[in-house]
Amino acid sequence: MAETVVHVLRHGEVHNPDGILYGRLPGFRLSELGVQMAKAAAQALAERTVVHVVASPLERAQQTAEPIAAQFGLSVGVDERLIESANWFEGKKVSPGDGSFRDPRNWWVLRDPVTPSWGEAYQVIAERMFAALHAARVAAEGREAVLVSHQLPIWTLRRHVERKRLWHDPRRRQCGLASLTSFHFDGAKIVGIGYSEPAAHLIAISPTARTAKGA
Repeated sequence: MAETVVHVLRHGEVHNPDGILYGRLPGFRLSELGVQMAKAAAQALAERTVVHVVASPLERAQQTAEPIAAQFGLSVGVDERLIESANWFEGKKVSPGDGSFRDPRNWWVLRDPVTPSWGEAYQVIAERMFAALHAARVAAEGREAVLVSHQLPIWTLRRHVERKRLWHDPRRRQCGLASLTSFHFDGAKIVGIGYSEPAAHLIAISPTARTAKGA
C-alpha cells in the first residue's frame, strides 16, 4: 500500500493593526504578506499528490487553503475540528511583556497552566485535531491531504502524536506561519513526522510574524 501523507498547514500572516488576540473572532483575514505566504506553501506542494484540502472555518485558514486547492482543481472543505482554540483573552491586547499576566485581575484566569484555565483544554484540542487528521488520512488514502489550522491546535496535535505532555512553553513551539507539519502513515499508523517552512523568507521580512497573536 502506498504511503499516505497529511500535511497540517498553519495559516499565513493576519492583518491585525490593533495587535489583539483575535482567536476565533470573525473578520481577521490575511495581510498582503500573508497571501504571499499562502502562495509559497502552495508552491511547496505543487509536485505532491494532493487530493483533499480542508480548512478551519476561520477566514485566514480558508484563504490560506485557496491557492493549494486551486492548483489541484479541488474545492476547500470545512472542518470545525480544525478551528483555533477558545481563549478567555480573545479580543484583548495581551502579550508576555505588557504586564497583562502580572495584573491581579487576571490571576484567577491564569491559575492553572496545565489544563489550561484560560481556554480550551489541551486534551480536547488534541482529540479533535487527531480525529480530523485521521479523517483526512481516510479521504486521501495512498495519496496526500492538506489541513489548514492554527498554531496551538497544530502544536498540540504534534505533541499528542509524539506522546509528550500537552502543556508547554508557547515560545518553544515549532510551528511558524505557513509552516507544514506533515504526518506520514503506513495504513492507519503514523510512521513519521516532517516539518518545513516554505514561507521562511517572507517571515524574515515581516515585522509582526514572530509576535502574531491569536494565530
